[in-house]
Amino acid sequence: MQQFSVDIQPTNNENIVKFIANSFLTQAKSFEFKNIDDAKPSPLAQQLFYLPFVKTVYISQNFIAIEKYNIVEWADVQEEVAESISTYLNSGKPVIIESEAPSKIPVSVYAESTPNPAVLKFVANKPLAEGTFEFKNIDEASLAPLAKELFTFPFVKEIFISANYVSVMKYNVAEWDEITMELREFIRNYLEMGKPVLDDAILTEEKRTSETSEENNRTRTDLDKEIISILDEYIKPAVAGDGGHIAFDSFDENTKTVRVILQGACSGCPSSTVTLKNGIETMLREMLNGKVAHVEAING
Repeated sequence: MQQFSVDIQPTNNENIVKFIANSFLTQAKSFEFKNIDDAKPSPLAQQLFYLPFVKTVYISQNFIAIEKYNIVEWADVQEEVAESISTYLNSGKPVIIESEAPSKIPVSVYAESTPNPAVLKFVANKPLAEGTFEFKNIDEASLAPLAKELFTFPFVKEIFISANYVSVMKYNVAEWDEITMELREFIRNYLEMGKPVLDDAILTEEKRTSETSEENNRTRTDLDKEIISILDEYIKPAVAGDGGHIAFDSFDENTKTVRVILQGACSGCPSSTVTLKNGIETMLREMLNGKVAHVEAING
């Protein structure tokens, strides 16, 4: 029988530690368990939940990652946990009982850079949301389970979700090459487990907002509608490709100024001013024969 050994590896999330085995534990599958009942497919995970500080157990390929509650420090307990895992693995007992495991949806996620150095775009091979959803903090994400969990990473500053991607803005406490893989795997595992990206309540609110927007469109001037049409056809697709979003806010006829809202990777992007002036402003000025003179963002 193979002898298992377990190494301890900290992560960028101070509450999560990886326990890496010297051999594969699962067959190209990943599992996440939130409590002892949820962990029925994994006797090992159930055993770990008897430890009072264990909050979540992740099992993937050759490692087990454990998220703890803030009642202990990993430095005080990680050696004991590693020994417990090693003892279990060497007992020959199953890590996962396949017949009990929930069916999973194969998901791939890849990371794309954006013009904003603080934002990375994580693209999935499945739709995540209809519409655009931006969250500045964990409180705003109360109805967005995926965003709420991403905010538990100390380096995550803002989240933007649209179509088939998640844009993550980070604080300057970590470099992308240190955290990209961790975020990508977290998002992939989350989606594979079939967990909701957004709650029904926020989708209902988005529908109401869209209906209100349609009502507002009926009261807009013809020039407003032309501006919106150009933004929708020529600007939004390019901006979405960079992990961002742009929305029309208003037009001031006296100053010939279009005001827009920037979201996702566009918000706070160092190059957004150049894009507004050299790209969007020039396009609107030329396509509308000088009816527009300026474009400015009311945020970011």
